[in-house]
Amino acid sequence: MALKKTELYSSLWASCDELRGGMDASQYKDYVLTFLFMKYVSDKYQDDPYGMIEIPAGASFDNMVALKGDKEIGEKINKIIGALAEVNDLKGVIDVADFNDEDRLGKGKEMVDRLSKLIGIFEGLDLSSNRADGDDLLGDAYEYLMRHFATESGKSKGQFYTPAEVSRILAKVIGINANTQRDATVYDPTCGSGSLLLKASDEAPRGLSIYGQEMDNATSALARMNMILHNNETAKIWKGNTIADPQWKDDNGKLKTFDFAVANPPFSNKNWTSGINPDEDPFERFVWGVPPEKNGDYTFLLHILKSLKSTGKGAVILPHGVLFRGNAESRIRENLIKQGYIKGIIGLPANLFYGTGIPACIIVIDKEQAQHRTGIFMIDASKGFIKDGNKNRLREQDIHKIVDVFTKQLEVDRFSRMVTLAEIAANEYNLNIPRYIDASEPEDLHDLTAHLQGGIPERDIDALSTYWKVFPTMRSTLFASVRPGYSKALVEAGKIKSTLIEFPEFQTFAQSVNATFTTWFYQASLKEIAIGDQPKALIHEIAESLLTAYANTELLNQYDVYQILMDYWQETMQDDVYLLSQEGWNVGKTLRVLVAEKGEKQKETPDLVIDKTKFKADLIPPVLMVARFFAKEQKAVDDLQAAFDNATQALESYLEENSGEEGLLNEALNDKDKVTKTTVTARLKVATDKDEKAALKQAKALFDAEADSKKAVKEAQEALDRLVFERYAKLTEDEIKTLVVEDKWQATLSAQVQAEVERIIQQLANRVKELEERYAEPLSVITQSVATLSDKVAVHLKAMGLEV
Repeated sequence: MALKKTELYSSLWASCDELRGGMDASQYKDYVLTFLFMKYVSDKYQDDPYGMIEIPAGASFDNMVALKGDKEIGEKINKIIGALAEVNDLKGVIDVADFNDEDRLGKGKEMVDRLSKLIGIFEGLDLSSNRADGDDLLGDAYEYLMRHFATESGKSKGQFYTPAEVSRILAKVIGINANTQRDATVYDPTCGSGSLLLKASDEAPRGLSIYGQEMDNATSALARMNMILHNNETAKIWKGNTIADPQWKDDNGKLKTFDFAVANPPFSNKNWTSGINPDEDPFERFVWGVPPEKNGDYTFLLHILKSLKSTGKGAVILPHGVLFRGNAESRIRENLIKQGYIKGIIGLPANLFYGTGIPACIIVIDKEQAQHRTGIFMIDASKGFIKDGNKNRLREQDIHKIVDVFTKQLEVDRFSRMVTLAEIAANEYNLNIPRYIDASEPEDLHDLTAHLQGGIPERDIDALSTYWKVFPTMRSTLFASVRPGYSKALVEAGKIKSTLIEFPEFQTFAQSVNATFTTWFYQASLKEIAIGDQPKALIHEIAESLLTAYANTELLNQYDVYQILMDYWQETMQDDVYLLSQEGWNVGKTLRVLVAEKGEKQKETPDLVIDKTKFKADLIPPVLMVARFFAKEQKAVDDLQAAFDNATQALESYLEENSGEEGLLNEALNDKDKVTKTTVTARLKVATDKDEKAALKQAKALFDAEADSKKAVKEAQEALDRLVFERYAKLTEDEIKTLVVEDKWQATLSAQVQAEVERIIQQLANRVKELEERYAEPLSVITQSVATLSDKVAVHLKAMGLEV
């Protein structure tokens, strides 16, 4: 059976567990990634004489497997990796980690056991047949690991990784698309582990020619490894300091120029002038100004400008300070704006990156249209994210919205606008986004007159006009005018939500949303998935069609619906589609036997246990089988379970009533004995008192009834499980399609879309209730209430002999 993504991720993270303790994440990532690389290239190229990677005799992962339990395992692993590195020009790339390091891996048996377990984890992964066309399983796994390594490494050591979500935005906004030719070039002067370059290349249908440079030796090795794992063996990655010693040059000694450039350089580099005299730069990068000696942010932007062709386009991640800082940076910024090089600026949320928590922005460069530029398109995307551990993370909907708005140049209130160069000049070329876009929520102002005289301000009711547009008679059901400019509530606060949910216009709206979903789902033709299909292409196609389907639906945000699909894809659906594209629909008949390593606990929870054998249903959960084929049998189990619950409750109630200090059971049993079936049965054999015997008999009868009920439930559940188990093998392809597409995917997504619809009406209900309660009691009522209560207190005090 094909390897699922989530299963691969789980195995890879388990390999990290074997290494924790002796080193931190910034160190053990080298060990895990080296093993992943060795396993992948061995599986892919071992029997391919024409492969891009040569596997010399004695230097494959199989040779590592043979070392399990070997006393010299660490030293021999180093030799195997060294041999592979030697023949493939990968020295300094895959041989960075020392597998014979006793300080990190332990001494003697500890090292042998640890490395043997590590080999065992990777041995169980078959990576030879798990690359569905267009679905880069290993590349995604690498991204998964890099995100986790960066998270665990912390600020000081996590800068090697640019979050994939941000990388995707950069790749999309620079204009790489389906029409981009494969010979087009993309460049990253500070490429880290290469994720930005790969995301840019992925946007072109056949990839791009990749060029990168990275100053850190270990990180440049990660990038080389990353390229191979992503099937980009021909990518060119250099080591070295891009500013002091740029490696990519033409024959004439000038900087090589590229079609596209992306970068996430180190923020506010204080040593950028090391090894260089900016005033005598041979590459003429600082003609628009020299950045401050202690702050190199603009250094990389200027380097990229010089490294782009006259039609080149680029995107750079920089701290917000570059938009508004003064002095030398102000002069550079003004010159670049006047030259028309800056196409757009995208403000990002804070705390996205692993090297810093400060907010950053994306500066989009377009040299081709520079002469005709009359404005800069700005986006404030700082509010769109979710919390993910101790970091913030962009959601799929955030990414899509940013890209849609930028590429279509859409002006969205409190989110984006085209700012003219004249307006920017009037602001002395300060590009700070809040100067041009007010992203703050409108202030919720209290109405003093309403607090004094009562009534709900119609200004607040009018602000809900988007709802009244869709539900035209709802306003008059909720409010009635009491005087000019003010209304009263017609529905009491506790009944607002139920009133709105049952409102005919809302019901019509909900049905319309559901009908749109049903039509979209039918048109997605998910029952037609076949072996060889591309999962990533499929989700892109159906997700885009979902956005289109809900593009004009009032109240319902199309990006919220899109997020529902993308979340479900990540959690469940991608694994299902991946299995189907590899194995076909009949994989639904297959149950995987779960076998734990000797001495290890079973890591996966079984779906069925038949004759002590544990099974996992990877595509069709048993609950779906039961619902479709065995509803009658399930009801019988439920009835038996209810009877068991009743028997348990009856027993507990009887014991509670008769086990107190004066209870019959307490008197019959020794104070030290617990009231159990065993103690009750034993005491019953020797009891002589009539009342005592009666109490014991009743207790025993209840214990027996509970035991019989429990046994009946167990036997019925086992019988049902066996029926389900046997039914899997008899499933037809049409039945499998119905179970997966309709009962699993459609039912889940439909329920979540309906929950989103209910969330909309809940928001309206909350606001209406808030307004009603805010102005429920005018000042006169509150004053009278205070006076009444004061009089009551005075009376009570006087009765107590106290005078106020």
